[in-house]
Amino acid sequence: MNSKIYLIPTTLGESNINSVIPSKVKTIIEELDYFIVENTRTARRYIRKVSKDKIIDKITFFELNKHTKPTELEGFLQAAFSGNNIGIISEAGNPGIADPGAEIVSIAHRKGIQVVPLVGPSSILLALISSGLNGQNFAFNGYLPVKQNERIKKIQFLENRSKTENQSQIFMETPYRNMKMFDDIISSCRNNTLLCLATDITLESEFIKTKNIAEWKKKKPEINKRPTIFILHATNF
Repeated sequence: MNSKIYLIPTTLGESNINSVIPSKVKTIIEELDYFIVENTRTARRYIRKVSKDKIIDKITFFELNKHTKPTELEGFLQAAFSGNNIGIISEAGNPGIADPGAEIVSIAHRKGIQVVPLVGPSSILLALISSGLNGQNFAFNGYLPVKQNERIKKIQFLENRSKTENQSQIFMETPYRNMKMFDDIISSCRNNTLLCLATDITLESEFIKTKNIAEWKKKKPEINKRPTIFILHATNF
C-alpha cells in the first residue's frame, strides 16, 4: 500500500500563516482531497487561508473528536485503502499530542499506511524551549483535574515529582479556567518552585515568563481566556 497519512500542522491562533507554516505544508494540502479533522468548519477556514486556489467543496472531511465512535475510525481510512493520501488536522498545532488524531495514526500503523509528520508549531515544545527549565527530562501531563481539591493534589504531586526526578512538569488548562489554575499553583506550591507561563504562543500578544512562586504572588498575570501552557520545576535551593 502506497497511501500516506500526513500529520498537518495548523496555527495556534490568528497568527500569520507565512510566519509559522512552511510552504511544503501548503503544497501537500493542495494535493489532498481527504482530511480527518476535529472540526470541519475550522478546518475549511484554515485550508482557505493556506491555499486560496484549493476548491473546498471537492474535499471530503471526516470529523474525529469526542463525539466520534471508535467503530467509525477505520472507516475514515477507506480512502487510503483505495490508494488516496489523507491529511489529519488538529484544532491547533500538531495532531497527535493532546489530540484524538493519535487514534487514527495508531490504526494507520497497524494497517501498513505510511505516516508522515510535517513541521509546524507545537505549543508544548515552544513553551518548553523558551522556559529555561529542564529540556533534558520533562513530562507532558495534559489537562489536570477540574475539581479543585483533586487539582491541588495533582499539582503538589507534580511538584514533588519534579523535585525528586529533576523533571519539568508540563500541563495545560481550558483558557477560561486559567486563573483558577494559576491561583491553585501559587497557593499550594513552595515559594522557590519555578513556574513558566507560556501564553498566546506565536501570536502578537505572546507572553512567556518564568519566575518562582514567590515572585508570581506579587503580581497576577493577565492570562484569562488566553491559551496557556504551564510548566513547573521544583528547585533544591
